[in-house]
Parts: sequence; C-alpha cells; structure tokens
Amino acid sequence: MTDDKLPPMTPNRPYLLRAIYDWISDNNLTPYVLVDAAREGVRVPPQVVKNGQVVLNLAMRAVANLDLGNDWISFQARFSGVSHNIHIPISAVLALYAQENGQGMMFPADEGGDTPPPGSPDPDDTPPTPESDDAGDKPKRNAPFLRVVK
Repeated sequence: MTDDKLPPMTPNRPYLLRAIYDWISDNNLTPYVLVDAAREGVRVPPQVVKNGQVVLNLAMRAVANLDLGNDWISFQARFSGVSHNIHIPISAVLALYAQENGQGMMFPADEGGDTPPPGSPDPDDTPPTPESDDAGDKPKRNAPFLRVVK
C-alpha cells in the first residue's frame, strides 16, 4: 500500500500533551502550559495575557475539572479570587513544561510547520497562575526558560 492510499492520521499534539502532562505530574512537578492567546477560540482572562501569550499552571491543586481532550484543554481556575472557565484549543498550545526545571516539550506554532513557537516567556517575569490553597507555602519563582535542542 502506498502512502497515497493511507487514511490521514489524527494530530499527535493532544496525545503528546497528555503524555507530557502525566510524566511531569508523576514526577511530582508542576505542569505549566504556554499558550498563544491570539489564536481563535482561546478563552482566558485578558489581564493574564502578556505579549500575546499566557502561561498557566495546570497542577491538579490549581485547577478544577481539567480535561485534556483531543481538540480542547478546558478547566476552571481562580484569578485574583474570581473563578473562570478556561478553554484552549490544542493548536494554541506552544509548550508544556515543568515549572521547577523547564523540562517538557515545545510545539510548532503552526500545526503542520517546523517553526518553533514565537519566543518563550520572559525569564524575568513570574507567569500569572491560578491561585491554590497552598500558594503561600513556597516562595514565588521566575518562569523557567525553554530552549530548543536539535
């Protein structure tokens, strides 16, 4: 059978996101997602968007009703004490990484392209993250820096 006859495969991004999320969580680290907030369908509070991107804490202690679906990531989170429903198209996810050490995976900005995402978060900025009950237990840390390794 030639490649022309094979049915198209579904995108691998949602499967990779779930695997990386599980890997980070299984190692007792904090999964953060970098999102292109300018993508159509992204629903996040506008005050958390910086330079067209947003970094969100996906730890189970920071979100409720997390759904890492094939088309969307959705959950509920609190920002400045106000609960918000967050919806992120899978195609808007630029990276998923552990907050503590930066280990994770970057994804191309375009689903079919090889180009890296447009910049990583400014390491001097602390990303806006949903509040959690144990937020006062640890001092705030700067966002980790992601580097593409070829």
